[in-house]
Amino acid sequence: MTLHHQLDRLRAASPGRSVTAAGLLALALASPGALIGAVAAAPAQAAEDQAGMAVSVVRAKRACFSDTVRVAGTVVAREESQVRPDIEGVRVSQILVENGDAVNAGQILARLARVEGMNAPAQNFVIQAPVAGVVGRTMTQVGAMVSMQGPPMFLVIAGGEVELQADIPSTRMGKIAVGQPARIDVTGLGTVTGRVRTVSPEINPQTQAGQARISLGDDRRIKIGTFARATVEVGTSCGMSVPLSGVLFGPLGPVVQVVRDNRVETRPVPIGLLSGGNVEIRQGLAEGDLVVRRAGTFLREGDRVRPVVDESTTARN
Repeated sequence: MTLHHQLDRLRAASPGRSVTAAGLLALALASPGALIGAVAAAPAQAAEDQAGMAVSVVRAKRACFSDTVRVAGTVVAREESQVRPDIEGVRVSQILVENGDAVNAGQILARLARVEGMNAPAQNFVIQAPVAGVVGRTMTQVGAMVSMQGPPMFLVIAGGEVELQADIPSTRMGKIAVGQPARIDVTGLGTVTGRVRTVSPEINPQTQAGQARISLGDDRRIKIGTFARATVEVGTSCGMSVPLSGVLFGPLGPVVQVVRDNRVETRPVPIGLLSGGNVEIRQGLAEGDLVVRRAGTFLREGDRVRPVVDESTTARN
């Protein structure tokens, strides 16, 4: 092949480059092997330039996202019965239950003894559980004087049912409704499930927070007074799902870069809820659209690229 033929071949393969006869001659004199390699590699380089750089993309797919509200509070009894004697002038002679014990309605909790000089009927010398449930707290001891007007002797949790009394910011109060499911993280126990039972109609003017009660059932592992956090599911929204890394936030709002016919298109998109590293796209994308996995990676509108679908990301998301 003559020098002119080699020069023409290099120019045809690299239309955007300056290739001169003098440069080609210098390359041939300095390294004949380099000249042969350059001529051989020119068509392959030209094909790669024409196809564009490889870009990792994911397919947009339809998914549903859960809207949630996070709250925190303290575990309390759903309903608590205070147990007092119905006579005066007696002392505690025997306590028959301990905190956490399950009791039946009418079960004897304690026995009382008449104080010397007092006259009390024998049938009033026992204290019975008013309801079936769990002994939440014992507030007396053997030998103590008890009275109808004094503090309760026992607190019995009716049915053993407990719930989370949660504080809710006023800005999120409107989203909470009776019956919504919740996941509760109980300190030292882990995650349990519950459901919103009541929602307060009032907002505290000092804290600007309302309250809701989330039922936890009769789980004996959950102790009264325990601090807990809850995530309440307040709604569901469905749309296109893409990785959050594929969204670029600019002066005009969020955009994604879509590869169509091997060309980059930039599309403004309204975004919705987030979940597990994915974001909901409410408009602007169709199922199956190829979205650049990492937006803003040296790509501009109209750039020619070669999309490489990240199937593992598509399947995981």
